Amino acid sequence: MAMEAADEERAPLLQPQPQPSRGDADSEYTGDGSVDVNNQPALKRSTGNWRACFMILGVEFSENLAYYGISKNLVTYLTKILHESKVNAARNSSAWSGACYLTPLFGAFLADTYWGKYRTVLTFLPIYILGLLTLMASTSLPSSMTSSDAGHQLHSVAVYLGLYLVAFGNGGVKPCTSAFGADQFDGGDAAELRRKGSFFNWYTFMINSGSLLASTVLVWLQDNVGWGISFVIVVVVMAFFLAVFFAGSRVYRYRPVRGSPLTGVCQVVVAAVRKWHLELPDDSSLLYEAQVADHRIKHTDQFRFLDKAAIVVTPSSLSGEKGNVAAAAAPVSRWRQCTVTQVEEVKMLVRMCPIWACLVLFFSVSSQMSSTLVEQGTAMDNRVGPFTIPPASLATFHSIGVLLWIPVYDVALVPLARRATGKPKGITQLQRIGVGLAVAALIMAYSALVEERRLAAARAGAARTSILWQVPAQLMHGMAVVFTSIGKSEFFYDQAPRSMRSMCTALGQLAIAAGNYLSAFLLAVVASATTRGGDPGWIPDDLNKGHLDYFFWLMAALLLLDLLFFVFCAMRYKGSTAAS
Repeated sequence: MAMEAADEERAPLLQPQPQPSRGDADSEYTGDGSVDVNNQPALKRSTGNWRACFMILGVEFSENLAYYGISKNLVTYLTKILHESKVNAARNSSAWSGACYLTPLFGAFLADTYWGKYRTVLTFLPIYILGLLTLMASTSLPSSMTSSDAGHQLHSVAVYLGLYLVAFGNGGVKPCTSAFGADQFDGGDAAELRRKGSFFNWYTFMINSGSLLASTVLVWLQDNVGWGISFVIVVVVMAFFLAVFFAGSRVYRYRPVRGSPLTGVCQVVVAAVRKWHLELPDDSSLLYEAQVADHRIKHTDQFRFLDKAAIVVTPSSLSGEKGNVAAAAAPVSRWRQCTVTQVEEVKMLVRMCPIWACLVLFFSVSSQMSSTLVEQGTAMDNRVGPFTIPPASLATFHSIGVLLWIPVYDVALVPLARRATGKPKGITQLQRIGVGLAVAALIMAYSALVEERRLAAARAGAARTSILWQVPAQLMHGMAVVFTSIGKSEFFYDQAPRSMRSMCTALGQLAIAAGNYLSAFLLAVVASATTRGGDPGWIPDDLNKGHLDYFFWLMAALLLLDLLFFVFCAMRYKGSTAAS
């Protein structure tokens, strides 16, 4: 996961000033255009580096502690406290998780176009805390009040208000912390660039630390002490790191905002539509390209309709004259005439769309790990010796799986694959994603077999199946994440246009949101199709009367089809064009 081309950011509350030219590694100032809180060139000795990153990593830790503290056990809360059906609880849990990965698009847009990353985090983190306070208040409602119909409705409103305030606050924090942390290292200093790689290691560590603590400590408190105490803990932790983050404002490095890359995409589409009636020249060198540019991208023959945006136009052609125009005219609005590089950047986005679509089903499997698998766990024997394991705590093994598979992948698998293929990374990003998709299909097939075993024991009156049968699925999911999720992050960064890398990173997050919404949709369809005629359906409140295994087999079959489509798309994928 790289962020060398992180979007540039304005110092808070101040307008950008002209910056000195890029310096060298021995310069007193940073060489990448960074400024300090006073909008002056950032001094290396007093800004950025690890002194700034520790405070940013604290925010990331608190955000993940709060998010996973809710998501890991949300299905249990919705079924046991709000008394929702298992299908509705799984669907609502998936919808909320999807919202948490959808709102970062809005937060990233604000950060890239208007506020910058620092101000965006500083604005949205209090909203996050407000959502947690609302959830905490909802747990304090008297039982006499929540037992009535009106009181129960008020309780539900308070819970969902809190949940979606958290999702909205998450939208301004999640897309900004990693990029803002990367901004603290000078892109013009080789030594600082090496430290940037270490920052992402610790960033991943904080994500998994928050998930691990949430899956163990917070889930145990929720099941054995009460939900209120878990919300108190996350509110205190997040408020503390918000104060620490604000206190570091004079230590951070900021980069001027340059506007949203979405504008360039829209310009290409609008210009191509406006000139649909013009004919493309046989010689692509006749298309318009800027004389002076930071970089250029070679023309490709794919998606030729978009090339019409780069046809050179004159006032006569703009007034409706058909045919190709070979001569350059006076300056024309970019909404009518775009450069070849702009067009090729849009083509890169179009090429990535089928790969993105294949990832959606993978993340719908990730959604099952905190919804249907938790429901399966509630119907299993969760006693292990003298201990009682909350079903949501099994996600601990997912975090352990991630932490185990990362070094295994780097230390063992990559060198072996490198010797076999001769490629620096061993396998390509698309091959890495494909392995994760195959593992996801195996997870669903394994979960179906476990459910068949559990149902057979329950219907025969035998002892309940141990919840430890879910551990292999969680460990396999950790492996799938290391392959597909990290491969996804690398793919959307490396294959993105230089000016759109942050937007493509957000596009990868959107796949997670789409996966959660697809999960909610599939659950709704299955519930509707299998409960007709008074049948209990595949996923009834009493799982012993249903067939959750059928749902898992359905997911496994869909994933196999998805994998086949992905292989077809990967074989046809031509990769990004090289800048000239």
